[in-house]
Amino acid sequence: MRNIYSLVMSAALLGCSELAAAQEILSDSAQALRQQTDPKELANPSVIGMGRSKGVVVRYEMLPRFGLRSEGKREDIGNSETEVRRNNKFEIKAYIPILNRPHFKMVVGAGYFLEEFNFKQPEGLEYPLYKQLQDKDLRSLDGQLIMLKPFNEKNYLLVRVKGELNGDYGKDNDIPLHKYLKTSVEAIYGWKKSPLFSYGFGVQLGYTFGRQSIYPAVLYNRTFNDRWGIESIFPANLTVRRNLSDKSLLFAGYKVEGASYNITVSPPFQLNETVELRKSEIRARLRWEREIYDFIWFGLEGGYRYNHRFDVYDGENVNANPLIESHIKDAAFLQVDLFLVPPRRFLKQ
Repeated sequence: MRNIYSLVMSAALLGCSELAAAQEILSDSAQALRQQTDPKELANPSVIGMGRSKGVVVRYEMLPRFGLRSEGKREDIGNSETEVRRNNKFEIKAYIPILNRPHFKMVVGAGYFLEEFNFKQPEGLEYPLYKQLQDKDLRSLDGQLIMLKPFNEKNYLLVRVKGELNGDYGKDNDIPLHKYLKTSVEAIYGWKKSPLFSYGFGVQLGYTFGRQSIYPAVLYNRTFNDRWGIESIFPANLTVRRNLSDKSLLFAGYKVEGASYNITVSPPFQLNETVELRKSEIRARLRWEREIYDFIWFGLEGGYRYNHRFDVYDGENVNANPLIESHIKDAAFLQVDLFLVPPRRFLKQ
């Protein structure tokens, strides 16, 4: 019974993790693609009150000290326990509109993500997973294409196609880069009921489990008045928005995040070129966005992270049981970012 429950939870949470990653892209894309909201404009996912479109984003996140315990599922791997001093993340991404016609809009995006683990006693690390994480950072390099097709003033289709290289590759990497390639597609068909309310239903096709899987998504963007609103792609993300002013916004809610990385191996994993690290977590978060000067904004976000999965799988056999199951202690996190938005004079044109 416990195994069945674990399987169901894993499917739900890891499916949400992919959608959570898509939620920020879709929200940013919807804003980047939109014109000024007008009752007569063609349909799109955005609503009055949403934050300004993000063109370039630079983000840094820090998680303080937390414990990590791992259990090998093969006799030659064994168990271990350690303490992570710091878990730092750095990200930069950009969106560029390349087509802006009334009945079809297109944006290209690119991003780079880096995650590093610093252990309490790195010189004494013998456990294969910890040693690999200490020696090489986890990286993600992605490119994506986002398309919005308004059919009329009420209906629209939003599609994203994304390819990313996820793993511990670097200058000394001798594993072909295609080993790290992950692709995904998201599509949402929506209804624009009014300038204050938009919703839609869709699916996500990706490689969350190392093979293509499909997950549902429900988009719900609604502004209730000049102060309060909701932005969500359920069940991956639910955010309540408070508009403090036209230069300051406050957000509160939850988000499911996850990723899959192929990492090069060392003994006792001699049988394969790479193994796959799958991680997912649920975050309760509070976020503040504030204008610094016209087109320059900053964001400050903090909250609490609940870890669901941090396990290692056979990189060649996607259906195999995990090689290592790990438990990460829950911890608080702090994130700061700087982003560029269109100048106000462009929005008034």
